[in-house]
Amino acid sequence: MCYLTISERMYTLNRDRELMATIQSKISRGHKYWYIVESRRVNGKPRPIVLEYLGKPDALLKRLQGLTEGLRLKSYSHGAIAALLDVAHKLDISSLINQYVKSPRSYMAEKPIRNNLTVGITLLLAAIGRVCMPTSKRGWSNWAKTTTLTYLLRCSLSKIDSQHFWDLMDALPIEAIPKIEKELLERIIKIYGLESDTLFFDTTNFFTYIDTTNLRCTIAQRGQNKQKRYDLRQVGLAMVVTREDMIPLFHLTYQGNMNDTKVFRTVIKEIKNRLKALNLDVEKHTLIFDRGNNSKKNMAIVRDLHLHYVGALTPYNHKQLIDEAIDNFEELDVGGNVIQVYRDKREIWQEERTVVVFISEKLKAGQIRGIYQSLEKKQKQLRELQESLSNPRAKKRNKEELENKITNLLKGQFLKNLIDWSVSEISEGKFQLELSINREKLNEIEDKLGFRIIMTDRHHWSTADIIKAYYGQSFIEHTFKNLKNPYHLALNPQFHWTDQKIIVHYFACVLGYQLSAIVWRQAKIGARFRGALDTLLDMLNNIRLGTILEESKTRGRVKATYKLEEMSDEEDAIMEALAIKDFHNNRPKFKGVGVYTSDPGNQ
Repeated sequence: MCYLTISERMYTLNRDRELMATIQSKISRGHKYWYIVESRRVNGKPRPIVLEYLGKPDALLKRLQGLTEGLRLKSYSHGAIAALLDVAHKLDISSLINQYVKSPRSYMAEKPIRNNLTVGITLLLAAIGRVCMPTSKRGWSNWAKTTTLTYLLRCSLSKIDSQHFWDLMDALPIEAIPKIEKELLERIIKIYGLESDTLFFDTTNFFTYIDTTNLRCTIAQRGQNKQKRYDLRQVGLAMVVTREDMIPLFHLTYQGNMNDTKVFRTVIKEIKNRLKALNLDVEKHTLIFDRGNNSKKNMAIVRDLHLHYVGALTPYNHKQLIDEAIDNFEELDVGGNVIQVYRDKREIWQEERTVVVFISEKLKAGQIRGIYQSLEKKQKQLRELQESLSNPRAKKRNKEELENKITNLLKGQFLKNLIDWSVSEISEGKFQLELSINREKLNEIEDKLGFRIIMTDRHHWSTADIIKAYYGQSFIEHTFKNLKNPYHLALNPQFHWTDQKIIVHYFACVLGYQLSAIVWRQAKIGARFRGALDTLLDMLNNIRLGTILEESKTRGRVKATYKLEEMSDEEDAIMEALAIKDFHNNRPKFKGVGVYTSDPGNQ
């Protein structure tokens, strides 16, 4: 027997450190045959031992080509789904929600099930959908088909439509939402070791397309919309988040025409009750809020509740303090930036407070830009009026009415006395308008722009710490910005027009933000991730689970193999940090998916 080694087509297989296997050919009766051969010592001499007969080249080629026959490949968005489901499973969210389910409809079960899904899992799915791909309830199912949700939950989601969500959302009493939120936070603190000392409070609103004639909806009202949609009804949202991880500790959905001071007055006691219910030391916590929430009455309530605070004051109402600050500014390094600062302790609203006045260059630049934009707009309107007055065919006018028109046109913050003007009569009913910019007044205003006033009862804090705490308010503003992000976490579109549905919808959106904030926290701790939450969600959504479907030639069944697609080093590190790299192979069993469990199963 003669063996020929084909070196140019040979490959080796390492079985151990001593033995090597090779592909070799043998020519027999004019035909070439291939084998897998291993060299072994027999009686002290090396001998080729055939491990596997591979056949003739043509047959071998057909066998190799046949490896991909009958295979189907498909991949699904997986990373974000796995991360959110992992957190939801540890917190046992679906069972927690299910404890409070009670349908008000006589024609429905008290704890309804639709498409083999309970209320708890349905709201969890709605929350996850909001995090990953905000869409309508009708479009939710089409999105879910592109993800691993069905595989990971071991249940069909193909029949979920808007009616499914409406029916099951209807079964959650709105008075149960604060109880669910409190119990959920207790679990978050216990499982994830959440700590806090500084809390940020703020409000925002979201416009809706609810018709003006819809009298069934009372929560959506017209007001000062922060997205400038004054033509639409809006719904308000108040939130409290932690400083470190921006995890919501409290939220309230309220009527869109409530002003910020009234909202603050409504929720401030509830915020303290939430801290006490979570066994958080009220004395160690400081609440940060903006000037829109301030009033004499509100600060009296804060004092009576023994809450510590850092808040802002409106410079316009404290001109004497501003004048004192201008004459007594000192330079202070705050986080690497040197700013002009004045600190004092004085009585404001019948209580002694520490006040800090400083100049924000960013605020000043924005205010100056706004003034010049307003000036340009007013000048354009006045020039148009000037041209119409100089037209020979212009109609006769009344001087008093003309002056009133110009006075009303020049109304606005900082605009008073910025434009000097005069109207002179050149003939009966004909007038001439002269105008100019008052540069001296403009320079005077610019010198008094950019001022911020902060007040606190933390008298022992350093000036730098007070300013840093106040600037942390941008954290909750970032949270609201996320909730208006059309790609992740968006609260809109909502497509609900009854108070109960809107409140439950807002709850699901805040729940989604809570879950994603925990995922973000874990990524920062475990993988030293430094990007924004939106960046993290994009990255996780791009991590896909590949599915290989192989048709069996004997039984006719399909064999499925699941494997993560190739990931970047950063993606791999995040999956490791979140401990979900093998989540698809060790799918957890969720409680409260298809049945209502009597035991909530606290973990």
